Amino acid sequence: MSFLISDLNASYGATPVIRSLSDQWPKGQITALIGCNGAGKSTFLKALAGLTPSTGELHLNGTLMTPADRRRHIAYMPQDTSATSSLTVLEVVLLGRLGTLGMRVPSSLVDEAMSALSVFGLTSLHTRRLDEISGGQRQLVFLSQALFREPRILLLDEPTAALDLRHQLLVLERLRKHAGQNGTVVGVAMHDLNLAAQFADRLIGLQGGKKITAGPAEQVLTPTNLKIMYGIDADVSRGTFGQLQVFPLRAAER
Repeated sequence: MSFLISDLNASYGATPVIRSLSDQWPKGQITALIGCNGAGKSTFLKALAGLTPSTGELHLNGTLMTPADRRRHIAYMPQDTSATSSLTVLEVVLLGRLGTLGMRVPSSLVDEAMSALSVFGLTSLHTRRLDEISGGQRQLVFLSQALFREPRILLLDEPTAALDLRHQLLVLERLRKHAGQNGTVVGVAMHDLNLAAQFADRLIGLQGGKKITAGPAEQVLTPTNLKIMYGIDADVSRGTFGQLQVFPLRAAER
């Protein structure tokens, strides 16, 4: 299964934000979107999910996706998960399959929702109300909801932004495992370049709504590309365990 994006364009009013962007995302892999603030990462994800007007074509396994296909097969989690609710954590996760819920929720579905919560260690919170837990915990709850939907394409905007270091690693490890086991296409907007290098199979570098580079981390995260995308001088090297590491040195002269 592959997800083909062809000539995607998106605008806010008369202002173009995403410009003729084409790419192909493999199944079972994580594709990370990187770039400075305003590069178009969030708008790109929203356009793919059908949440902002766009033009272009999306193909899943060679078949053109309709708006109904997007709703059925794509799950999107925004960066801002601060919304509060009197619903319990378990109820929020169950809403991931709203279309299948009836007057009574079968115990098998509840078990599946609890299993989704267990992925991020949230089962003990299942009876807590959403407005009674921390921002980081809410982020994990909405991520559990997204996985519970069992989408074929999972789009996440900064899914680790509100999390401590341990949970950042936990989330990305579990996402990579989930993608590989289920053949899910995963697209993630990320600011942390070192986490992107460690966990993403490939990266897309955006600037001004255009794709300027794409490929594995060692191909994308070069000093030249980082200067173009972020306006910084940076050192890129290998860490003790062989992982790629980016060390920002200074704001580059424009």
